[in-house]
Amino acid sequence: MKKYTLFILTPLIFASCRQADKNLDDTSISAVPFTQIQLTDDFWTSRIETNRTTSIPSAFHQCEINGRFDNFAIAAGIIKGEHKGDFPFDDTDPYKIIEGASYSLAVNYDAKLDAYLDSIIGLIASAQEPDGYLTTCVTNKCERLKGWWGSGRWEKINSHELYNSGHLYEAAVAHYQSTGKRTLLDVAIKNADLVCNVFGPGEGQKHTPSGHPIIEMALVKLYEVTGDDKYLSEARYFVEETGRGTDGHKLSQYSQDHMPILEQDEIVGHAVRAGYLYSGVVDVASHLHHAQYMQAATRIWDNMASKKLYITGGIGSRGDGEGFGPNYELHNHTGYCETCASIANVYWNQRMFLATGDARYADVLERALYNGVMSGVSLGGDRFFYDNVLASEGRESRQAWFGCACCPGNITRFVASVPKYMYATQGRNLFVNLYIASRSNIDINGTKLELTQTTNYPWDGNISLTLRPETPATFTLKLRLPSWAGDSPVPGSDLYSFATKPKDAYTVTVNNRPITATVKDGYLTINRKWIDGDVIQLTLPMEARYVTANEHVATNRGFNAIQRGPVVYCMEGVDTDDRHVFNKYIPTNTPLAATFEAETLNGIVELSATAGEVSRTADGGITERNTSVKLIPYSTWNNRGNAEMEVWIPASAEKARPQPDTSLLIARTSVSIVTDTEKDRKYPVYGATDQWSVDSSADNAKPYLSLWRQTQPYTIEYCFPEAEEVRRLQVYWMEFEHYDGGYRLPRSWHVQYKAGNTWKDVDASHGYEILKDAFSTADFSPVKTTALRLIVELQDGFSGGIAESNVLN
Repeated sequence: MKKYTLFILTPLIFASCRQADKNLDDTSISAVPFTQIQLTDDFWTSRIETNRTTSIPSAFHQCEINGRFDNFAIAAGIIKGEHKGDFPFDDTDPYKIIEGASYSLAVNYDAKLDAYLDSIIGLIASAQEPDGYLTTCVTNKCERLKGWWGSGRWEKINSHELYNSGHLYEAAVAHYQSTGKRTLLDVAIKNADLVCNVFGPGEGQKHTPSGHPIIEMALVKLYEVTGDDKYLSEARYFVEETGRGTDGHKLSQYSQDHMPILEQDEIVGHAVRAGYLYSGVVDVASHLHHAQYMQAATRIWDNMASKKLYITGGIGSRGDGEGFGPNYELHNHTGYCETCASIANVYWNQRMFLATGDARYADVLERALYNGVMSGVSLGGDRFFYDNVLASEGRESRQAWFGCACCPGNITRFVASVPKYMYATQGRNLFVNLYIASRSNIDINGTKLELTQTTNYPWDGNISLTLRPETPATFTLKLRLPSWAGDSPVPGSDLYSFATKPKDAYTVTVNNRPITATVKDGYLTINRKWIDGDVIQLTLPMEARYVTANEHVATNRGFNAIQRGPVVYCMEGVDTDDRHVFNKYIPTNTPLAATFEAETLNGIVELSATAGEVSRTADGGITERNTSVKLIPYSTWNNRGNAEMEVWIPASAEKARPQPDTSLLIARTSVSIVTDTEKDRKYPVYGATDQWSVDSSADNAKPYLSLWRQTQPYTIEYCFPEAEEVRRLQVYWMEFEHYDGGYRLPRSWHVQYKAGNTWKDVDASHGYEILKDAFSTADFSPVKTTALRLIVELQDGFSGGIAESNVLN
């Protein structure tokens, strides 16, 4: 941020912070700080270094060129100009990157980065209003964003002012703990004190939940670092206010505000908000020993893990509303799985583990970590997925930045902190949750322990732990036994199953002697007196295994996923001889060969198999042949250019899809939505002409064209490469429920054709059908044209969609 490097913040002086939490005792489980862990592996060390040297600098650069820092400078009166950006939560982009950069500084000091953070923090502090308020679009009175924030502070529940505050607190705590500097912490405390005064149960205070959760767990972090009870009380207030509708605000599933948390038993609404909210619920429940809130969080987690969890650890099946569909809706082509939601899932599961000591939460954490989270960032560290589909026709690609840029910043702060999920202590217990080669210094009930972990995980299941306690000490070592090493991909859930049992069982030795370890809550438990040089060898079976989904997951019936260790695999068109994947099938239990390829995708274990392939014959029949295919870790796809991809692979020829019929006119048709009919402005869209079969108007599992609710008619243009005589347009309309507004059949539709430079209505003497669960047809007098236009009027307050369409000549 070169233009502000000379700005200096004069720090405010507060009483020193207390690190200890008086509500936690020796029975509490505490994560070992990541600063006490030095990674030595190839997998995570390289990714964390890429995050430090590429992701963090590139994200800061995007903040510079996209006006994120300018907004703070305008609010501070340093420069004049118009507020930039499209969202009121753009302030959080710098906060998240500051958090990641702070974690990075703690383990790899960089004087230049340290000074850069000082400059940014100085700018942020200067933008803060005297009473502590800090949301730049409100301070800057941005007219363009008034639809979000209204006409003044705290006016609208979805203004994201408290969301901004939450990310500010998280960044401030990370920066303070990493550098010892109070500069950003003082800003956060000043803002939090204002929030505590404005919001609460008292007379004259605002009675609303946070809107977009994160401030709940952020306030708990602020409480932990300052020892000030009011921050924990405020976090509890926001949790308890959720679903009450005290001041008459509209209750909404979108933000999990449809009913009090203690009454909830299904995870609904916006997936990121859900993950953040329930993380905060567990934080509050843990600190206050609130059994009912813990029971509610467990109940909701059970619903997520047993009915709404993707095999990749992603959550949130719907792009419209960025959230959850009904139970067992786990679509692949249209699945959303926002990167931020996978990160939120890790946060939530870590807290569930810390509250219970149950390994099933660490199992789900690991699944999200190696698959749903890391697919969100390129191997080069400078391009990102916002959503993470499980099947692609090759149109998706990672981007350097987004208008709504929550995911890049979230990646930078998360990747830098991965080591903190490895170990935890509880009195004389040491939990080992992640297997990563490393050297760590851990305090176990007053005994200092040097722990060295040697492994090539996740590619290899051989794990060696060397213990060097400063003096002989008795304590219990708890080694997580991953559920994937046994019979269930997700513990305690029948959402997914392995097709076969593992060929080999796990083994564990101490000093080369086999032992029988007790298994409790998913942990191999070894209690003994440990001496300097003791070595535990854990070997986990690492065969590739076929995974099937519960029969209620309709979209995956007859399909398999493939998993090896914690890693979920996919087939990518780059690795097939015709660059297609949907026309392939691999019968269950077809042999899968695993080979480590050091030069492929920064080093991966690649799987290979003989697959079947279906194709069309000239007379319209189907033919089959065998072909060799390779599979790569899902997290690494789209690093070699755009290509088709699928995670769930057909197990038979009947489920494979031949390439679309190129003899049809629709196969040569491009489709656009026209945004300005007079100036002919339009943008290309997909999903309406791809020849996927449609089961019903509610079939939102396959690519479809979404027409999000608006009052103006949609104009959809079908363009042909040359003039064609056409006489019929068929449209398969969509109708299904959605928590953020449903899809309905349209109010009306009609067709026009291009005649020279003008558009004319076709002669459709029989009118326009509007049918559910079938193609609606418009027959018209034949016209020769290069384009048709479909004009659609939606029903008031509802969206619409086209599952498939066809133009006939």
